[in-house]
Formats: sequence, structure tokens, C-alpha cells
Amino acid sequence: MQFDFIIVGAGSAGCVLANRLSADGRFSVLVLEAGGSDRRFWVQTPIGYGKTFYEPSLNWMYTTEPDPGLGGRESYWPRGKVLGGSSSINAMVYIRGQHADFDDWRDLGNAGWGWDDVLPYFRRAETSSRGGDTWRGDGGPLWVNDVSASYHPLNRHFIDAALACGLTENPDFNGADQEGVGLYEITARGGLRMSAARAYLRPAMKRSNLTVLTGAHASRVLFSQRRARGVEFLHDGAIRQADARREVILCGGAINSPQLLQLSGIGPGELLREHGIPALHANDAVGAHLQDHLCVTHYYRSRVPTLNNRLSPWWGKMLAGMQYVLFRSGQLSIGVNQAGGFFRSNPDRPRPNLQLYFCPMTYTKAPPGTRPLMRPDPFPAFLNGVSQCRPTSRGWLGIRSPDPLAPMKIAPNYLSTEEDQREMVEGVRFLRRLAATPPLADIVESEYEPGLAVDGDEALLEDIRQRADTVFHPTSTCRMGPDPSSTVVDERLRVHGVEALRVADASIFPTVTSGNTNAPTIMVGEKASDLVLADCGMK
Repeated sequence: MQFDFIIVGAGSAGCVLANRLSADGRFSVLVLEAGGSDRRFWVQTPIGYGKTFYEPSLNWMYTTEPDPGLGGRESYWPRGKVLGGSSSINAMVYIRGQHADFDDWRDLGNAGWGWDDVLPYFRRAETSSRGGDTWRGDGGPLWVNDVSASYHPLNRHFIDAALACGLTENPDFNGADQEGVGLYEITARGGLRMSAARAYLRPAMKRSNLTVLTGAHASRVLFSQRRARGVEFLHDGAIRQADARREVILCGGAINSPQLLQLSGIGPGELLREHGIPALHANDAVGAHLQDHLCVTHYYRSRVPTLNNRLSPWWGKMLAGMQYVLFRSGQLSIGVNQAGGFFRSNPDRPRPNLQLYFCPMTYTKAPPGTRPLMRPDPFPAFLNGVSQCRPTSRGWLGIRSPDPLAPMKIAPNYLSTEEDQREMVEGVRFLRRLAATPPLADIVESEYEPGLAVDGDEALLEDIRQRADTVFHPTSTCRMGPDPSSTVVDERLRVHGVEALRVADASIFPTVTSGNTNAPTIMVGEKASDLVLADCGMK
């Protein structure tokens, strides 16, 4: 098999590239996806996030190493193994990040990646249900929906309490400024999830010059000298090869892209020698600089009914199911984190450093590693959560074996800096202040986890270590930058030290963005497509 381009991974960026590179019919494109079809009820249903969270046929289901920063606990890291990648199993919150996040990228030596440079790609990707303006798009494949009319009225208590604490209300986190509190938008349309597969890949699959293979697990990139010439992959129990006339583009995400590079002889020299892999290009940055958002949640019994009251009884589940099946509306058609925002933990901060989450339901009795959103706690309750926007802790990941089916060794190194520890304590201090402020205080019966007995900076930090977990935003393991000794790709996403090989996904983020990472990953796919086409003389 021979194609102009081979894209490894049909995730958020891979779907974008598959669409854009095949659009005018001049190039043949192969997409290799290790997972299967996204045409499954719980993938398409927005609240199906709770079902796919622990489903091996849709999810890589990674587990980290025991982490000293979390008291020796492991973290469960779900990642999409399906057309659409993690955009097919995520909570659908659409957040681009702060404008300054991208100016930081530019200032690290990545020309063309400042806010003014990337805004056109965010707008090109998007159709906002609010309509287009200076900031928002109105003609893109990705539908971003304001579903606030379906949100629970308790969200207003959260917002008003935050205003009473001195925060401002923000009607659009993806507009002129991110700071403030408000209601989250989601990537959904017509009561169905708007994954990257639905937005980009499915329309493109009608084209004769695009081939999509599911169940195709890439095992290594093939090279002629130092030029990528194709990909070896496992498919239907056999080892197969596909050749690329122009380029191979890795879109496997922050875990699978560095894994494939290492399996292909591009990575830390000592690690490659340990596993008997000949080093094509030694680079210690492959798999390093891992960043992620860590969140801790406080749970409250409520004096008034919450979504628990609506979805816990059998009749509530039945009514919600009927409403969804008949009208594609109701609780099954929206996300779980409904309100939140971005704020500064103290006024000396130059910009917001913490993100808030509010959900009018809880599921504290769920088994570890699950999100049974249709089986909430059988009593009225809600939650507030907080995470850092730009943690300073850095982790790493590496192959355990030359076997491409062996899971990666993932070491997040959460809370390994004093700054991260201090910010997280400041964050939970604010959660306490928020819950004690009317009108939220008016509906709080009690804080039942961790409970008010847990107080003082040391005790709060220990609670964070014991209960905090990932918000599922790993990035930066193939980070972009000009220095080939400390980064993996250049500003055109070309892998340092070799030819005809790029990476385009969240792994290239020089630093993690402020908030949810799906929107900026799709932006990377959009910009990458222009970079590739320009290098082919098409732009």
C-alpha cells in the first residue's frame, strides 16, 4: 500500500488532518487507528462519558506508576481508542485556553504560534451556536453549543457565590478574556456528541482518496536512511506495511506518539539501549516534560434537590432516557461539569492560575476508575473542584518493552514542586470560602468530603495527596521548540533529526494550556494541515 500521507491516530488532531489533507483530492491519505468505530450509542450520547470511561474496547485504560506526590497512589488515565480518539470519550467542555498561553509558546521560540497566529485556526474549526464574531467562528466543522438552558438551576447559586467572593461573571470563556465564572459550552449538536470524528472524519470518509483502517496498531515508523518512508502496523493478526510518498504524521496523543517514536529508535539513548532498539536519533526529550492538570474535589450534602434526586431513582432514569430517545434533550444530552471558571488565587498573580468546576450531582460511592453518571449518590449533593491552570511539575513516560502492545510506563510526578503544592492549597481554601458564601452557603447542609475537620495547610495538602486525580489533560511529551536537544519538533512540527516525519497532537504543546485541552488540540490539527500543505507548495 502506498499513499502520499500516512496519519497515525484518528484522534482530535488526526481527524482534522485527514479531512484537510484529502479535501481537494490531489493527495491520497491513509489513517491508521488502533481502535474501532465511533458509531456506538454511548459514544454518541453526551452523558455516555460515564459508560466509556472504563470500556476497554474504546479506551486505552492506562495506569500510572505509584506517584510520591499522591501518597504513592496510581492514577487511572483513560484515553480514547476509537475513531475520534479522546474527543469521543471526553466530557466535551470546550475551552481554548488563555491568550497568554499561546504567546508563551511563541516566546519560547515557536514563531507562528502566538495568540494572534492561532486565533484564525480556532475560528476556522468552529461553528458557535452563539454566532460568529471577532473571537468565535460560524462556519467550521466543529459545533460548539451553548446548552445553558438545560443546566440545573443550582449552577446559579455557584455563580452568585463566586461573584460575592469577588470574581466576575464571564459569558464566554472563549471570547475576549478567560477570567471569571460562568457556564461551560460543550462540543455537541442535536443532542449528540460532536467529536472530531463526527465533525471532520466522517464527512471526509466519503472521499475516494482517503482510506481509514480501524484495528490497525502502529508498531514502528519505517525509515530509509533518516527519512520516514512508511509505517509498520498490526492488523487482523498480521504485520503489514504502508508506504508514504511524502510524509508520516503522528497523531497518537501525548502517550502514544512518544511511544511510537521510541519504538522507532527516536528517544532517550539509554532507554533505547535498555530495550535493544537501535538508536536512529537519540533525543532525551521524547517522553519527557509531561504535564497534566490535577484536580481535587469537595463534596457537599445539599438542603435542596440536586441532579442526584432526578437521576438516582429508577423512574428518574426512565424519564431521562425517554426524553433523550424521543427528543434528544434532557440530562443525557449535556455534559457533567456545567459551571466553573478561571480565577487568581491571589491578586498578585499576573493572570488566572486556577480553574473551578461545579457539578450538581455526585457519585462518591462509585468503584475506583468509573464514572457511573446515571447512578449518582442516593441523596441530594453537589461538588466543587479546583485544578491548576499551569502546573510546574514535570513527569515523563517511556516504553517498558520493544513490544508495541505493552503499555507505557507513566510517571506524572504530580505536586513535585512547592509552587504546585502552594497553589493547590490556595485553591481548596477558596473552595471552602465559596461554600461558606451565600447563596451557595444557603443550600449547604454539610461538607462531607473531606469534611471541615480537615483544616490547616498541612492537613489540606495531605488530603489533596490522598484524593486528587488527573483531569485527563496530558501534554508536552513531544514538545515543540527550536532547541533539538531539549525539544522534539520544530515550529513546523517536523521531528528534529529526521525527515518526512511530523507530530501533530497535544504532545507538541510546549506548555499545557489553561483549561481543557481538546479545543487547542483540534487547533493544532488545523494549523498542522496548513503547514503540511504549504511545504507541499499548496498554500
